[in-house]
Amino acid sequence: MSSIEALQERYERLDRRFETRSESAIDAGCLMAFDYDYAGHDAEVAIDTEEFTAVCPWTGLPDFGTLTIRYVPDEQCIELKSLKYYLLSYMGVGIVHEHVANRILDDLVAVCKPVRMSVELDYNVRGGLHASVTARYGGDS
Repeated sequence: MSSIEALQERYERLDRRFETRSESAIDAGCLMAFDYDYAGHDAEVAIDTEEFTAVCPWTGLPDFGTLTIRYVPDEQCIELKSLKYYLLSYMGVGIVHEHVANRILDDLVAVCKPVRMSVELDYNVRGGLHASVTARYGGDS
């Protein structure tokens, strides 16, 4: 069994960085939209997943969180399978929380041009800190 002092030395050597992928690995090109037959209706679409992950750009350690997308479509709706592949492209990408929400918002707005949209990322607690980021487009943003 190791002493606290011996473990402390070994622990300090654990200060390492894991490889990350750059933001260029995010595949917005896979996103698709389909025609919405009810343009002008104030119907809100809500999509969520508890499986969102990217990594810290400095340490490469994973960040997990719940992603919630809410939008009122205009003429196009987001195709869900393409959204899943898009979100999976964030795995291993080194990107800060605040940038993720805004990047997802920008990419989704570009593909479906909604009346309004919000993207909320509610990250799991890490290091005793809880982070939640919401980015908005249109409406009362």
